[in-house]
Amino acid sequence: MKVVALVSGGKDSCYNMVKCVQHGHEIVCLANLRPPNIQVQELDSWMFQTVGHNVISAIAECMELPLFIGELSGSSLQTTLEYDDHKKSIEDEVENLYNLLKRVKDEMPEVGAVSCGAIFSDYQRFRVENVCSRLGLVSLSYLWRKPQEELLDEMIKAGMNCVLIKTASMGLFPKKHLGKTLAELQPTFMKLKDSAGLNVCGEGGEYESLTLDCPLFKKRIVIDKSEIVMISEDDMGGVGHLLISEFHVENK
Repeated sequence: MKVVALVSGGKDSCYNMVKCVQHGHEIVCLANLRPPNIQVQELDSWMFQTVGHNVISAIAECMELPLFIGELSGSSLQTTLEYDDHKKSIEDEVENLYNLLKRVKDEMPEVGAVSCGAIFSDYQRFRVENVCSRLGLVSLSYLWRKPQEELLDEMIKAGMNCVLIKTASMGLFPKKHLGKTLAELQPTFMKLKDSAGLNVCGEGGEYESLTLDCPLFKKRIVIDKSEIVMISEDDMGGVGHLLISEFHVENK
């Protein structure tokens, strides 16, 4: 099938694209929801990663594919596990996703499936599947319920070059860990799994990542200038994100 890939910029959405291609599908375009105010990096979304959204255009450039962008103007209104579209509101972020994918479907009617990088969140998966069913699309989530230690190792061995752009967990410190690669931090994640219960793929919101290179990229992304934005920090860990102000794309 021809596939639109939902991309946040993180490792999961990009690696699920790799798995889609391995299963015989074709990625024909990318789709991303970003804050209405592009100067804002972080939104209080239960569904979507927004940190690093300004680099998404470079991912599309690396894949030489069209990019559909929608505004994440809604919020998480229905917070029950399952989403009831009979109670839908235009102010819910799920309807932002519906509008974005409807535009993709209208402009590229050949698209029949959606790539989604959900691993363990029923909340996220149910909402993507709800939108897909309303639009006659198939949701492809090849990472679903894979053991996280195995999946992280698989990503690294596959050549995924991803860096941490947000930390929000005990044992992870913005000034120490932001900008480091998954390969560099894999031993740390494994230690924190045992000592602090960390989900090694960040499924508990412990961290977010940005993909600089992956097997599907024809070029790679290079960060030229960035700064750490601190939200909070103590002796146990901290919350912060990497603000990337300058970057470029180069040949591999």
